[in-house]
Amino acid sequence: MIYYDKVSKKYPDSSVALDNVSFGVEPKEFITIVGPSGAGKTTLMKMLIAEEWPSEGAVFFESANIHRLSKKEMIKLRRRIGTVFQDYRLIPNKTIYENIAFAMEASGRTDREVASDVPHVLELVDLGHKIWNFPKELSGGERQRVAIARAIVTQPDIIIADEPTGNLDPTNTYEIIRILRKINELGTTVLLTTHNKGVVDTIGGRIITMDKGKVIKDDKNGKYIL
Repeated sequence: MIYYDKVSKKYPDSSVALDNVSFGVEPKEFITIVGPSGAGKTTLMKMLIAEEWPSEGAVFFESANIHRLSKKEMIKLRRRIGTVFQDYRLIPNKTIYENIAFAMEASGRTDREVASDVPHVLELVDLGHKIWNFPKELSGGERQRVAIARAIVTQPDIIIADEPTGNLDPTNTYEIIRILRKINELGTTVLLTTHNKGVVDTIGGRIITMDKGKVIKDDKNGKYIL
């Protein structure tokens, strides 16, 4: 489904974010990418949505080289990828309903689909009772659950969750992980980045460990070893 083929990312100041990275992702996998800050995890995820470009190598989605897609093709690809960030990126002056509706409208969904799907996806993340609240009225964990709802409402093939629990306490952290696992069980591929050892050991499954831009370990049933 996804393949990183000898991908490197070097900046003009000679710093290296990625160094000859190669690995594949199969449909419906849940992969946890771990490593310390600066290991290259976020750069790796940004490659998938063409927010970063490789200096060398290529990133493929199915048979397409992502960085050779036309603008129109890239828009279509991004609709197949949902993204969840550490800082939520919610629109503060819109209600929770409106935040999720906005994402649906941007992907071309009808008013009827919005009215039907927004309440449903909020129930999935246990926030149906907060539908008319504003982001400032929610806790950090609740805001992140809204961000997940927004990411999955268009039924993407892949969810990128880049350090989604970085600002959360342990209780909310494990709630977010529970939701991501549920989404994966429903058939969505999940790529999670984290440096939280407790999260990694809870999830299990395939773990890719990065350090200084390199993949140093890729275990089907690994643990965080750094």
